[in-house]
Amino acid sequence: MSTYRVAQVTTAGGAVELAEREVPRPGPRQVRIAVEACGICHSDALFVNAALPGVSFPVVPGHEIAGRVEELGEGAQEWGYRTGDRVAVGWFGGSCGHCTPCRRGDFIVCVSLKVPGWTYDGGFADQVIAPVDALARIPDALAATDAGPLACAGVTTYNGLRHSSARPGDRVAVLGIGGLGHLGVQYAVAMGFETVAIARGPEKADFAKRLGARHYIDSTSGTPVAEALQSLGGAKAVLATAGNSEAITATADGLTPRGELVVIGADNAPLGINPAQLLLAGRVVRGHPSGTAQDVEDTMAFSALHGIRPMTETVPLDDADQAYRKMLSGGARFRMVLTTG
Repeated sequence: MSTYRVAQVTTAGGAVELAEREVPRPGPRQVRIAVEACGICHSDALFVNAALPGVSFPVVPGHEIAGRVEELGEGAQEWGYRTGDRVAVGWFGGSCGHCTPCRRGDFIVCVSLKVPGWTYDGGFADQVIAPVDALARIPDALAATDAGPLACAGVTTYNGLRHSSARPGDRVAVLGIGGLGHLGVQYAVAMGFETVAIARGPEKADFAKRLGARHYIDSTSGTPVAEALQSLGGAKAVLATAGNSEAITATADGLTPRGELVVIGADNAPLGINPAQLLLAGRVVRGHPSGTAQDVEDTMAFSALHGIRPMTETVPLDDADQAYRKMLSGGARFRMVLTTG
């Protein structure tokens, strides 16, 4: 019997432990992927801690998957994939195809969205079975350890910016320069925006400039963030990557008229924005989900073209629990990635 390793959690909030399983066969319109790398995302904690409905244990986390197609199920070849193809799977792990959003082509908000590590076993493993519509082709220029994080953190920031109302030459601010924000700044610069990075502490100014930001705002300086943004002329868009509602709220009055606050940082606390802040200046607050498999391909292609890469720390699958805990503690700079080699 052929077996493979998974790094699984057997109880809510439990340790990530290695286990052996029999190698599965892909079903219709599925493929089996030999995982080469899988990023660790803060969202994995939602599944490990059973914080979302429908989580069942054991959980194999991981939705920043990169590897090679190893076996195709019935009908998968019709999508043009062959064994050996390099593919990534992100938060978008497949859609139902028949709900109202899907019928309108808005697959990322499918009411039955499939997410690796939630609705099926994720990429903390040597192998993973995924629906063929979840696959994104990896460009030759990208390593698997780069492609994995780009399939979630990358596409979320890239899509958040390219679907905003900002256009090249506009002033755009990125709140937070951590796991999401360090990519957001690079994308904003490459898209031709006058890029403002916002973070805590003067020591991050040099890092923001190395990422390409033209301006840096220290949110702890004593000057309100909105005032600092308005002193620059205001931001056409703010990409809020920090998962802190108070920090997100503080940027709202820094928007220009018709400016847009794009929220991708998750926090359960309410935003403190009142209607008057939005109405008089025609401002918009928009929550932005990740992106489809095609969006992931777009993100990887753009990243390869402009030399944009996530900053990662690689750890073998054997040490998955240690790597997961480091991500939770905030000790990662900036993406933890498990490797199977």
